[in-house]
Amino acid sequence: MTLKKSPGMKKSLFTVLLFCCSIIVFAQQTAYSTQLNIKYYNDEVNKSDQYSNDRCVLDIYYPEKLKGFATIVWFHGGGLTEGNKEFPQALKDKGLCIVAVNYRLYPKVKAPGYIEDAAAAVAWVFRNIKNYSGDTTLIFVSGHSAGGYLSLMVGLDKRWLGKYDIDANRIAGLIPFSGQAITHFTIRKERGIAETQPVIDDMAPLFHVRSDAPPLLLITGDREMELLGRYEENAYLARMMKVAGHKQTRLIELGGYGHNMAEPAFPLLLNEVHRVIDLRKNK
Repeated sequence: MTLKKSPGMKKSLFTVLLFCCSIIVFAQQTAYSTQLNIKYYNDEVNKSDQYSNDRCVLDIYYPEKLKGFATIVWFHGGGLTEGNKEFPQALKDKGLCIVAVNYRLYPKVKAPGYIEDAAAAVAWVFRNIKNYSGDTTLIFVSGHSAGGYLSLMVGLDKRWLGKYDIDANRIAGLIPFSGQAITHFTIRKERGIAETQPVIDDMAPLFHVRSDAPPLLLITGDREMELLGRYEENAYLARMMKVAGHKQTRLIELGGYGHNMAEPAFPLLLNEVHRVIDLRKNK
């Protein structure tokens, strides 16, 4: 695997591999439980719409006997038109909690319906993870492709979590995989705009750059192999976050991988989670 790093980044594959070996040993000593199809909206919303009742659910996978563990909220990809919640195998048995989220899809809903669902799911985690012995200060939000877009929107545009009286800055880290940084192509399709026509409006993560956002690790595939300009979108988001004064934005390009870059990115996600945990411990 070839990593192309943004200027100033000094990550090494050796560090990532060493970390993975240590968590494998730890995982052998930990038991996990799973709960499926938990509704993250209240009864009023669920009873008002059958599609929301069926689709707006999440699964949780958590270590049984650990306390104060970190949680990764994972949004699946699929262009906002398809896909289903899943626990990525590479994240299991690592001493962490995984929350896998379903959200409503186009054309049954249009923007901002799926963003609202993503925010409601993250809010559910903030309200409930203590019941599983998780740490509310260690909630990370991630996802691939459309899921990466949703993680960016929920983390950068504070109005969505603000609806639940949750400050998006409480998120411990945003780690989108190949997320759209401009207005998502499905939202542009809703408006009759071609996917080759770039748009940046309030449905674009780039519209919401700010200096006080959570730590941001952007991971994409190879710029010559990604969808359209996906690497360049992320590179521009990284640059504008830094211009805005954000000091914890990093960008990693996975050379040799196209849009299907999730598997080689998972060790980087885990490494980032533990980097943030270590920083908090050393404060």
